[in-house]
Amino acid sequence: MPPAFPERAAWGTASSLRAWQQQALEAYFGVDGTAPGPRDFLTVATPGAGKTTFALRLARELMERRVVSSLTIVCPTEHLKRQWAESAARVGIKIDPEYQNGQGPVGKDFHGVAVTYATVAARPALHRNRTEARKSLVIFDEVHHAGDGLSWGDAVREAFEPATRRVALSGTPFRTDINPIPFVQYEEGPDGIRRSQADYTYGYGPALADGVVRPVIFLAYAGEMRWRTRAGDEITATLGEPLTQDQTSQAWRAALDPKGNWITQVLAAADRRLTELRRVIPDAGGLVIATDHEAARAYAKMLRAVTGQGATIVLSDDPTASKKIKAFGETDDRWMVAVRMVSEGVDIPRLCVGVYATSTSTPLFFAQAIGRFVRARKRGETASVFLPSVPTLMGHASEMEEERDHVLDRPVREDGLDDDLLAEANREKDTPDVGEELAFETVEASATFDRVLYDGGEFGMNAEPGSAEEEEFLGIPGLLEPDQVSALLRKRQAAQIANERRRKTGDPRADRTAAEDIATLRRELNGLVNAWNHRTGQPQGVIHNELRRACGGPPVPQASAEEIRERIAKIRDWAAKRRS
Repeated sequence: MPPAFPERAAWGTASSLRAWQQQALEAYFGVDGTAPGPRDFLTVATPGAGKTTFALRLARELMERRVVSSLTIVCPTEHLKRQWAESAARVGIKIDPEYQNGQGPVGKDFHGVAVTYATVAARPALHRNRTEARKSLVIFDEVHHAGDGLSWGDAVREAFEPATRRVALSGTPFRTDINPIPFVQYEEGPDGIRRSQADYTYGYGPALADGVVRPVIFLAYAGEMRWRTRAGDEITATLGEPLTQDQTSQAWRAALDPKGNWITQVLAAADRRLTELRRVIPDAGGLVIATDHEAARAYAKMLRAVTGQGATIVLSDDPTASKKIKAFGETDDRWMVAVRMVSEGVDIPRLCVGVYATSTSTPLFFAQAIGRFVRARKRGETASVFLPSVPTLMGHASEMEEERDHVLDRPVREDGLDDDLLAEANREKDTPDVGEELAFETVEASATFDRVLYDGGEFGMNAEPGSAEEEEFLGIPGLLEPDQVSALLRKRQAAQIANERRRKTGDPRADRTAAEDIATLRRELNGLVNAWNHRTGQPQGVIHNELRRACGGPPVPQASAEEIRERIAKIRDWAAKRRS
């Protein structure tokens, strides 16, 4: 584990401060600890790194120095209010998580309150009065929520402008709208564009190197989808192959439809992976993130059929949702299925396997979701996330380590971080949208193992569910160092390629025809080109042309199997060199 500083730790938050937390405190108070500290301080740290511990340690220090006497914690959700209150209680700070706008003064037994951004926006003047009444510290959890439209930003600014100190926390990429986030500093760059400036940043890459978070193995599944349109036309497409935007959206939707077999096969594979992890992490749990309530209930039934055990279902309109999340975190039950409720901030360290079974594609939501699985409890634990082989998600998975600042003065969707999608994801979804059932009907959906994404690289080739090739990747040990994961993935991919060649040289027609073989290679090449497109921004046609120039040969439709293999090797070589 990284260096720690037990003498500086606030009791109950952690046995010792992590190195990054100590460095962040030094950035605030100075290396010798005597600086008064700034009024505003923005800390950006990857999910699972321990932002709560840092913020509460800072709050305790400011209270002991009598810089502040009251604390307000502003959170995105009701559940997080209670989670913060419980963590604060362990360090001797009493927070009321049940405070409501109509309540009046805060109870004398409390040092402060935990409220949601929505609560503040409803009566900003009330919270301003509270803030002015005492020397106040305000902690903004996931501060990008303060930029949810001008009205919310204005309310947060009005309520907490008088605060003595303000600490903003963020663990995910900032928003893409151009509304300034209150109390965040922006600086203009050489290009004339203003960007947010964090006072301390601790990204996923450094956290992984320090052993603070788990490495994440992404297992992508493709497959053939068939659906019927409103006009009665039947369309067939293969998830993972180049498709139009509409075709990708519909194929993705067909894959997640409980009426098809794709999601059933992926849930079964995820449960086999969970079984492997539980050999060394006995309480390892799994989480399925669903699009709507109807799908969540259907997935829970599938998991019962696969495992013989019930799954915890967490729905946004369930008043007992917070209790269910807490109870699941304290048991060794296998699976939980949720809609949005655990996409951000919720702390369940035993979650090791995830299934991204939602059609939400915004990077902000994706980062929040993956953040549920990365919190490490001991060295060597790995996390595994199953997802559809969709170019957008493949791009997000390969960009896990990128850090983004909030950018003003530019077109809203210039970099593809579309917060309209996040708003869509976060609104109530008890059932599919009106009219969707008539416009679309899944006829058939089947899954195939596509590939593994890890540390910016891609491993493995197309394989049928239940095949030996798939099991090789599902059976990766649950306790490995990051470099051991990479080495094992390379080894298993090499073995898969060698087995494929042996089958061909022995009897080319034993397992598949030459046409089927080339079709599989084309799918693999197209998948790699899609991933390279997301990493570099180069159009797919340009990438294919560069591969032809580098390797020779005709266009892909006329290329031989060996020529396609050469291009696959070349683009993998590009990815490895770019990574290094």
